[in-house]
Amino acid sequence: MKILVTGGAGYIGSHTVQSLLEKGHTPVVLDNLVYGHRDFLRRLQIKDFYVGDMGDHALLRRIFSEHKFDGVMHFSAFAYVGESVTRPDLYYRNNVMATLELLDRCLESGVRSFVFSSTCATYGEAQSERIDEQHPQNPVNPYGRSKWMVEQILKDYEHAYGLNHVILRYFNASGAHPNGLIGEDHDPETHLIPLVLYAAMGKRERVQIFGTDYNTPDGTCIRDYIHVCDLADAHILGLEKSLEQNKSYIANLGNGNGYSVKEVIEVCRQVTGLPIRADEAKRRPGDPPRLVASAEKARTELGWNPQYSDLKTIIEHAYGWHRNRHG
Repeated sequence: MKILVTGGAGYIGSHTVQSLLEKGHTPVVLDNLVYGHRDFLRRLQIKDFYVGDMGDHALLRRIFSEHKFDGVMHFSAFAYVGESVTRPDLYYRNNVMATLELLDRCLESGVRSFVFSSTCATYGEAQSERIDEQHPQNPVNPYGRSKWMVEQILKDYEHAYGLNHVILRYFNASGAHPNGLIGEDHDPETHLIPLVLYAAMGKRERVQIFGTDYNTPDGTCIRDYIHVCDLADAHILGLEKSLEQNKSYIANLGNGNGYSVKEVIEVCRQVTGLPIRADEAKRRPGDPPRLVASAEKARTELGWNPQYSDLKTIIEHAYGWHRNRHG
């Protein structure tokens, strides 16, 4: 298959590009390089790479005229929650309005299925121990709302125009490809595992634990960490299933196991063999005590079987990447 991957130079997008290549497919990448990395695509030897915005009408027309796509995988979203609160205009323009431009080009060119990188942030505050797809969606910030809005648009486009979709709501993407060619490299970095590893490697003085008085076994927040390669595989399975069955799918992606902040720090100490300074701080507003996925639907309907569910393996792969990248 030939697949357009928007945001294919970013963290999850590049791993999906790698997985597409491994499975014999042909990815074509569109990325404006605001958060993506040109060297990721160079390492993956991607030939068809367009630099630009997905909201660029002329560029999209050119891309769709030069290629016939079997499907589109869409990763080009801004994803910093705090920034979305202070600059909601950026998030609604890029995450919603530009996606409409992309969808219209899909319709124009006869694309049959659209795979959307969504998020557990569409659920808002957890109301159950494990969040399944029937959990109420009540996003609490513009980032989550922008993703929720696109989900509604996709459902409307399916009803009106017959464009199938695969909506994948995932939890904490983590880890790196075992080959060490690509991994997580955000600026600024906000994710826990790389921040803890930076503290181990001396790139930062310490890591902060925001809240130790939650109603959890050790008092710190619990999150569901899912390996980025497993996420990538789910996108391909979803597209294949959607094209084969001519239908849409919505599924959570997570490993169903929650790990606390203190547990993550301790496993990082074990993997690196290095001391990590962890200072306790006050809770951050809006941090729920526990966010863990129920991903049974992805397993049963898409045939998804994660390879790297163990936290130690996830951190080993992440540490290998960061040592490669930063020394």
